[in-house]
Amino acid sequence: MQIKKTIDKIPGGMMLIPLLLGAVVHTFWAGSGEYFGSFTKGLMTGTIPILAVWFFCMGASIDVRATGTVLRKSGTLVLTKIAVAWVVAMIAMQFLPIGGVQSGFFAGLSVLALIAAMDMTNGGLYASVMQQYGTKEEAGAFVLMSLESGPLVTMLILGSTGLAVFEPHTFVGAVLPFLVGFLLGNLDHDLRSYFGKATQTLIPFFGFALGSSINLGVIIQTGMLGILLGVIVIIITGIPLMLADRWIGGGNGTAGLAASSAAGAAVANPMIVATMKPEFMPAAQSATALVAAAVIVTAILVPILTAYWSNYMKSKGKVVEQVQSDEDIQGSEMKLKHVKGH
Repeated sequence: MQIKKTIDKIPGGMMLIPLLLGAVVHTFWAGSGEYFGSFTKGLMTGTIPILAVWFFCMGASIDVRATGTVLRKSGTLVLTKIAVAWVVAMIAMQFLPIGGVQSGFFAGLSVLALIAAMDMTNGGLYASVMQQYGTKEEAGAFVLMSLESGPLVTMLILGSTGLAVFEPHTFVGAVLPFLVGFLLGNLDHDLRSYFGKATQTLIPFFGFALGSSINLGVIIQTGMLGILLGVIVIIITGIPLMLADRWIGGGNGTAGLAASSAAGAAVANPMIVATMKPEFMPAAQSATALVAAAVIVTAILVPILTAYWSNYMKSKGKVVEQVQSDEDIQGSEMKLKHVKGH
């Protein structure tokens, strides 16, 4: 049976399929974890420890060495994405309650859902798309995108907008596993290779654990809104990203559009934030479902739109000239080996 190949055909499938399986179990047998107990219960309720290990391994997989051009391009895209999410949060907090909208078509929509959907890019999707439609330097821009992984950026945005107050040690605790992994991975390349391989392996496990806290009724209720959120993410983040790519990054907008997706790892952020700040718990479950839908929508539409835009720019003769040294090319190719999906 070719189970993995089938799952890989689904955008974000290795994260979303286990998540849906966990949601099915929770919806129709909410007490299954307590019934089985032991390791089964730990697997179904262990979102935080599983994510902590994944975050450590993600940090270990990142190579601090990068060319100036790659850093400029990746830094431009990352900072623009975060800035857009911050602006959206500042505007949305004026209209949306902290617990999210409770009724109507927009039921479940919250500032938490908007930030989680917009502040992270699907690095694997970006890298694979830009390998086909961009330069090696642009494809290598995923390097800094990995720094968006986990709840840290979401927490920073919530804190800076005044929606939540996080103690300094809470921020340290959120990023410490990543920093330790990053340090070890760059001190020893063998450790980077060893731990880096686990980033993909852990994805279905925290997907299942996360799904085990979701009732499918919430996903059904937020389905259409989730699709709309995915489209909004592409429009609201895509336009500034394309402009930044052209004006600052020196590209033709293709890389910016390719970075307008929602990251699969962002699905976990609402629940992680809610465990640290209980006032977000009423919005966390709906936000998780909305972000999951947005991940699927952006994973489908972004490659299509990027291909169209790339071909359009080529027809206009506005192709980014690829000028790199052999060392730059080799460095970018080595970095691309460390990411399959975000």
